[in-house]
Amino acid sequence: MADFSLRRTQMVFTLSLITSVISVVYIFIALSLKLDNLVSLHLICISFYLLCAYFSWKGNLIESRIIYLVILNIGIVTSASYVGQEGGMEFMFMYSMCLPFMIFSFNREKIFIFLFCITAIILWATLYISDFNLIVNSKIDVEQAAKFIYPVSIIMTLFLVTFQLFYYSHLNFKNFSSIHNYREDAIEASNAKSNFLSTMSHEIRTPLNAVIGLSHILGDNNPRKDQVQNIEALNYSGKILLNLLNNVLDFSKMQSTKIQLDNIPTDLLSATKQIKKIHETSCLKKGIIMNLKIDNDIPMIWLDIVRFNQVINNLVSNAIKFTDKGSVTLRIKKEQQTENTLTLLTEVIDTGIGIPKEKQKTIWEAFTQASSSTNRLYGGTGLGLPIVKSIVNSMNSDVKIDSLIGNGSRFYFKLDLKIASEKEFQKTTEKKVHNFEGKTILLVEDNLINVMVAKQILEKAKLNVDVANDGLAAVNMVKEKHYDTILMDIQMPIMDGYEASVEIRKFNSKIPILALSASVFMEVKDRINESGMNGFIFKPFEPEDLLNQIEVTINS
Repeated sequence: MADFSLRRTQMVFTLSLITSVISVVYIFIALSLKLDNLVSLHLICISFYLLCAYFSWKGNLIESRIIYLVILNIGIVTSASYVGQEGGMEFMFMYSMCLPFMIFSFNREKIFIFLFCITAIILWATLYISDFNLIVNSKIDVEQAAKFIYPVSIIMTLFLVTFQLFYYSHLNFKNFSSIHNYREDAIEASNAKSNFLSTMSHEIRTPLNAVIGLSHILGDNNPRKDQVQNIEALNYSGKILLNLLNNVLDFSKMQSTKIQLDNIPTDLLSATKQIKKIHETSCLKKGIIMNLKIDNDIPMIWLDIVRFNQVINNLVSNAIKFTDKGSVTLRIKKEQQTENTLTLLTEVIDTGIGIPKEKQKTIWEAFTQASSSTNRLYGGTGLGLPIVKSIVNSMNSDVKIDSLIGNGSRFYFKLDLKIASEKEFQKTTEKKVHNFEGKTILLVEDNLINVMVAKQILEKAKLNVDVANDGLAAVNMVKEKHYDTILMDIQMPIMDGYEASVEIRKFNSKIPILALSASVFMEVKDRINESGMNGFIFKPFEPEDLLNQIEVTINS
């Protein structure tokens, strides 16, 4: 039953019963005309039609359809041969020719449609060629056939063809109504998922914004030399946590859209130097060694370093999780280099439990691990590798794996990258000097820790900062004082950022409003634009990115 459409099952069942009733009608006519042979024929047909109904009810749809069409064609050709052309029984072949299109799948069962349609046409043609002597030579009285059989045959043919069309349309209508309901349920479920992820994104990113922001502030306040490495590790750890959050969000996004890359000039050695420090603690706890081997002569390259680090961290975390002795090695080396391009080989090698050959394809599927025991022993969501595959594919490459049970695993991929010039690298890394002298900004934020972090960043850049802890307070403050820019949080008590922006736009259409959003979903971006804001900054933000965006907004 699971392999066939419920509509076809219902149709075969119903038509089997209807045809049985029609055969009963012919039996009564045959009895009244004392046509014993015709009575016997239709009694046999009825038994087979009821058998078809039983088979279809039990889900044996192939047998029921084949038996039904075979018996139907035998019944028509035998009855027509017995009553002659005057009885009009051969017109039932119109019903027999159309029916295969209704009860067989055009995609999967074309051969059955073709066979039964051709069979009906051949039998009909053969009847006329043989002058209706195909089965028997003796006919019933011509007058009786014309007077009693012919009108019943025409009526029954029209009834069956009409019933077939209307009943199939009725089943289709019910099916499409059901599909519509399923679609509405799916949309509702999708909206619920988006709302949940958006809320979770906001709730996690908000404190994460404070962690990353405070690490930047600590790094800018002339720390001691022995503190620098720890502060950098704290900042990088915040980004790793952000990476874990992005894994969940990326899984949601990659189901429907391609991951967008943001390539920037990158010093790979510098950008990946914290990886060993971040993962070394986990290795020490398990008594394994973390090796980091990166070629020193890799030039500046154009690369989405955030996504690249996301891939590396997922692979390294996975390797550490499944390695109880030995080592985990991250190796990045250049393979080929021309004047403008570079081929980069990235490998993560471990001496862990290994992956069975038959499971090396399924581990790339979401929520899948090598075995159920793997999940019980080591935990994990099963999202890391699918996201790695998705990101690397978006970089026009493929992740490959070499692994043997008990001998560890090697995950590796090659990237063809463009070489960046020193000038391009300096342009993206140099700190801009911002001129915010005399500029006043309104910070609308309900989280006091985020207020503290943002105020320190903004005031250090010589901005005057006023704070409102909800949207309503912000609206009242904008009515009373001039501000050069508003930084508007989205989710706040009393009045949220959307509603506050709409209210401000009613009396001030010129003041720039930048949304501080912890959500990455398109619905949020659309609402930001609809409410009259001029742009958005994602939490957690880099202080330099925040200041650059404010400067652009004020100057424009």
